[in-house]
Parts: sequence; C-alpha cells; structure tokens
Amino acid sequence: MEKILFLSHTEKDGFLSAHALEALGAAAQLREQMGGDLVVGLFGGRVETAQVRGAVYSVSGDAFAMARYATDAAAGEQICKAAAATIVIAPGTSRMSRAFSGIAARCGASVDSHVTGLEVKDGALIITRWYYRQRLQARMTRASRPWFLSIDSGVFAPFADAGDTVIERLESPVDASLTRTVVKGIQAPHTDAQTIKPDAMTLFVAGAGWTKKQSDGRPHVREAADLILGFLQKSGASLGSTKSLVDLQGEGQEVLPFMTHLNQVGQTGSTPRHQKGLAACCHGEEPHVVGWRFINERRAINLDANCGWARGKADVLYVADAFQVMELVNELLSE
Repeated sequence: MEKILFLSHTEKDGFLSAHALEALGAAAQLREQMGGDLVVGLFGGRVETAQVRGAVYSVSGDAFAMARYATDAAAGEQICKAAAATIVIAPGTSRMSRAFSGIAARCGASVDSHVTGLEVKDGALIITRWYYRQRLQARMTRASRPWFLSIDSGVFAPFADAGDTVIERLESPVDASLTRTVVKGIQAPHTDAQTIKPDAMTLFVAGAGWTKKQSDGRPHVREAADLILGFLQKSGASLGSTKSLVDLQGEGQEVLPFMTHLNQVGQTGSTPRHQKGLAACCHGEEPHVVGWRFINERRAINLDANCGWARGKADVLYVADAFQVMELVNELLSE
C-alpha cells in the first residue's frame, strides 16, 4: 500500500499558495483512489496548518523564509525521510522546482515534472504529461519507489477540506554552509507594470495587427499601447502575444514597448490555462491556437470574417475594429 506525501513550501504569511492547494487536492484525490495514508510536509519561514489536515511534518524558521536551494533541499530531504513516503507530490512552483530534483536525488527517488493527470488502473499509478509544446501527450507509470511528482497549475481542484491536524516539527540543522547564499532583496515591477499573471481569469492576446497601418493609412502604436495597458489595468487580465508581434523590432518596425518574448503564446511560447481568452488582431492560425489548448472560453476580434478564428477556433468572433472595440470596453470597465 502506498504512502503519499504532499511536500510544499509556504508563502510569507505561512499559508499555501493557490498552486500548492491544487497539488494538495491532487494528492488527496490520489489517496482516495489508491487508499493508504496521506501526510503533509511543509517548510518555510512560518508554517500555518489551517488549510491542511492529518499528520503534518514541518520545518520552519528564519533560515527557510526565502527561496534558497541549500536550505530548501535540506528541509525537503528531512521531511521526506521522516515521512518515509513512496509517492511524493509537490506543486510545480518556481521555488519548489529549483530544489525538487535535488531532494529526489538525495532520497534515491525517480522524479517526473509537469504532471497534468493522475489515474489509478489495476492498482498502478499512471501519470499524464505533455511534451513538445503540449502537442504530444504521454501516459507513464513507474515501478521504482520513491516516486516524486511535480504538479502543474490549473489542472486539479484546490483542496478545501480542512480538519484536525497532528503536527510534528522537525529540527533541520542549519549551519554556515547552508546559508552562504543571502537574499539581499527583491526587485519586482509595479503591479500595474506586471503583464504576465498566471492566476488571472482572462488572457488577452495581442496580434501584429495592432502595429500595422490602420484605416487612415498610418500606424497608431502609442494609441494601441494605451488601449491594451488600460484594459489590463482595469480588468486584471494577463497579456499574451503572437511571435510575429515580438519579432517586429528585428524588422525595424515600431513595436509595443511592454511586449517581450515572455508574453509569447503558442507553439513557440507558453500554453496558459486561463478560464477565458480574448484575442485581438490575431489570425488564429495553428501555431497560435496551440497555446489556447486549455482555454475554456475563446473569443476573438478581427476585421476579417474569414480569418482562422472563424474556422471553429473561437467560440465567438467579433468582426470589428479592435481599436474601437477595446476603447468601448475600457469605457464600460471605467463605469
């Protein structure tokens, strides 16, 4: 019988992030399917257990408050060895991903990342993950134990069944060799300057049409930038782009100043998991639509009624000028 461990770091307030709660939901779902025990392992500056239940192993203290490979790996190793679990499930956050493989190596475990599905068939655990920009889906199983699994966000329902907890606080030895890396501070853009928001409800994707000549024969890049940023600020949406838009600068053409390759969505970019998606001035061709594989509701704005979005790739297509539409949308959002 398997023993399942959910392993995660906590946030500054001592609680789990939305991504971590989804991974905990996956672990709870797996425990129901396989039977056995589910224990929780948490580490961080503070560890609050209001969101979890059952047996909890924790490592906390100032040394574990900030993301640092040496201390995170030491805490994770101690928790895993104390729990003696055969399956370890963790959220695929940036902090957890940096230390997860190292923890697995210290425990002599096999590890798989970017897991998007868990299934039990004939008593065996089968995981699902994607390859080649989410174009190839693989179903895998392993006989070796322990087996470490990193869960992608936006796949499983968050765990919300809190109850009684039994906490065992572990003392992780911290010496000078583990704390040589010191975090001096964090440099981050202002909230209104942050355009990539994985937890946003809506993804807004801008195409190259925003920087092309408009009906008056001239481009209006600054006006386009104001409309797009205004919508992002008012709606809280995340921003994506097509490869053609971020590559225009190499062609000597004026581009949107806030757009980078990190905003790319599609075959050459990311595959987000927002609930809703709105594309403007995009053609909806295959390299771009690949990035919308997990978007539940798809809408697009394009002057061409025969564009790629009209061929079954969008739930709703608005045949209109994106400048006029987004100006009206921003006015409605301001009311």
